[in-house]
Amino acid sequence: MENIITIKGQVKYPITLDPGVWIFDDRKLDLTTYFSIKPEEKNPLEEYTKSVSKHWDREIIEGAVYPPTLKTEKKFMKEKVLTGTFAIPFQPFLQNAEPDETASIVVIKCSTEEHEIPFVKAKELILGFSDNGKPLSVDGPIHVYFGDGSNQEQPIKYVKEFIVK
Repeated sequence: MENIITIKGQVKYPITLDPGVWIFDDRKLDLTTYFSIKPEEKNPLEEYTKSVSKHWDREIIEGAVYPPTLKTEKKFMKEKVLTGTFAIPFQPFLQNAEPDETASIVVIKCSTEEHEIPFVKAKELILGFSDNGKPLSVDGPIHVYFGDGSNQEQPIKYVKEFIVK
C-alpha cells in the first residue's frame, strides 16, 4: 500500500492513484525526451490530409500492401516498455477529481516535507513513475516534475499524497 497515492482535499471525488498500472496507459510520456523536444503546433486537418495523401500515393505506386512488420513492431514496443523511463501528466487525474472552483493551491505531501504549488501550475505537473523499466521503489513511488522542466535534475520525491486547497 506504500505505492498508493491519493488526491484529496477540496475535490468532489477523492482519487486513489496506483503508479504500477500506468505502464499500460496510452497517455504515458517518454521522460528521456519530454523536456528536450518541444511539441510542434499541429493543424489536425493538415495532418489528416498528409496521412491520406501518403496512403493514396503508396497505394498507387505499390498497390495494396499489408504491413509485414506487425510482429517486429510489437517486439519493439515490448522492449521499449521494459527498458524505458516514463511519466504521465497529472492534469487528467486532477480534472477527474473535480476540484472546487475556489481551489488555489495543491500541496504535495512527501515523507518528510510538503510543497505548495499554485493550482494553475499543478495542472502542468508530470509524474515520473519508471526509470529504465523499473518502478521507482527507492525514492518513489513517483517523482514530480514541473511542466517547464525547471526541476528536472531535482524532482520532488517520496510523494505520499496531493491535497487540493
